[in-house]
Amino acid sequence: MKGGEGGCCLKNGGSCCSKSGRTPEVVIIGNGSNILVLDGGFDGVIIKLGDEFTKIEQDGEQITAGAAALLSTVSKEAAQMGLAGMEFAGGIPGSLGGAVYMNAGAYGGEMKDVVKSVKAISRDGMREYLAYASELAFAYRHSIFAENGDIVTEVTLDLKSGDKAEIERRMKELSEKRNTKQPLRYPSAGSFFKRPEGHFAGALIEEAGLKGLSVGGAQVSELHAGFIVNTGGATSSDIISLMKLVQNTVRDKSGIELVPEVRIIGRD
Repeated sequence: MKGGEGGCCLKNGGSCCSKSGRTPEVVIIGNGSNILVLDGGFDGVIIKLGDEFTKIEQDGEQITAGAAALLSTVSKEAAQMGLAGMEFAGGIPGSLGGAVYMNAGAYGGEMKDVVKSVKAISRDGMREYLAYASELAFAYRHSIFAENGDIVTEVTLDLKSGDKAEIERRMKELSEKRNTKQPLRYPSAGSFFKRPEGHFAGALIEEAGLKGLSVGGAQVSELHAGFIVNTGGATSSDIISLMKLVQNTVRDKSGIELVPEVRIIGRD
């Protein structure tokens, strides 16, 4: 999706200050696949881990990987090792650290099901620590890192030995399902809204008659109403206007408040 510009990016260390000279706001991103930057840009520091945080290692039924490793890559590597548990993540376009941050999930699986432990650095950079899954406050699309702003650097996954052919068959099955049910033809930030308890956001939006609705280049996907896609030249203003229209209409028709799953940063 088209959006504004970030102030600067730290990949392998260094320093940065905002254009205004004040202490900048700091935002940590993974692969940037679930983020919308507003048209006015982001006057702050964006931290993105570099390539040295992409290593993947196996120890029996456990995989330890850097937080910058792509989730799809970790899933494929696990399959090659004959380890089951990460099949659900094969088509999620994000980093491993970002997936832990938001407890990413699909098709009945979530990161909380496979994470054993995490190495992280405190937001102020003063402390490096190890935390186990029970300490991470995992919930639907949430972890403790969304609260404290600390930086995930490494993740250890606890998987199970399985039949390699069966694991790969399952991954192919989910990939085909994703290709037929998700609007991969157009850019998007993935599922735009969190799933309300007892409901599906896409179904509520479709029942409200909003499937295919457009504002500028932003559109409620005609294939899956839970996605807002960029059909060409969409600005963040288009996307935000459409988001609010969807929220208001669904609230009026069903009484249910839709909450964005997409992370929105920057200024109008």
